Amino acid sequence: MKKRLIKSEDFKKYYKQLILKKIGVSGQKKIFQSKVLIIGAGGLGCPLILYLAYSGVGNLGIVDHDKVELSNLSRQILFTKKDIGKFKANISGNRVKKINRKINIKIFKQRIEKNNIDKIARKYKIICDGTDNFKSRFLINDYCMKNKKVLISSAINKYDGQLFTFDFRKKTPCYRCFMPKAPNEELNCDSDGVMTTLAGIAGSLQANEVIKSILNLKSGFDGNIMVFNALSSKFRKIKLLKDPKCKNGNLHA
Repeated sequence: MKKRLIKSEDFKKYYKQLILKKIGVSGQKKIFQSKVLIIGAGGLGCPLILYLAYSGVGNLGIVDHDKVELSNLSRQILFTKKDIGKFKANISGNRVKKINRKINIKIFKQRIEKNNIDKIARKYKIICDGTDNFKSRFLINDYCMKNKKVLISSAINKYDGQLFTFDFRKKTPCYRCFMPKAPNEELNCDSDGVMTTLAGIAGSLQANEVIKSILNLKSGFDGNIMVFNALSSKFRKIKLLKDPKCKNGNLHA
């Protein structure tokens, strides 16, 4: 991949980032060269996509098979009423190009499945999970662990959010250590509802973890869970331990 140089326009655009000691010119170059895959362009994916695009992430993959519905518009901030009936992935990609035409966008208008995940995700170092079902979360977790990817995952329900950062290049617990199997009932925004602003908080936190990972900054969340509540504004970090009974047990070694 041809390396992108920082030009005078970039200095003006990213000046507030460039003057930070932990970013600087070298850090911004890393952001330009980074490859991030976002699975799910919904309530979590929309703010995540926006902040990564505005930060200058050079290569974005967007995976979503859904089309925009009226019920999405209260929290999925990339879309407007004019987008109803159109593919979320297409609309998201078009919005990113309006923010920065230099970003390389790949669109995947399909549901992530066992038979296509490697073809879609193999070229991306960082995978962001913004899906809303346990089947997809387990699949993405297992793939990232097997292939030593960085997985940044978030989930929201009602007023509560969770953020996970797993750097599978290191020895670390995984999502199955937190939840060995799916609950009997699927919990998601459709069944339980969600506070609109919670999606923005969670997606922004995901974007923050992505940038820290690109810059190799100490996360503080590796193998931990950040749990937060939109009503109380309380955040707490929970240490996640490797489960010896985890299905991925041999991959933890």
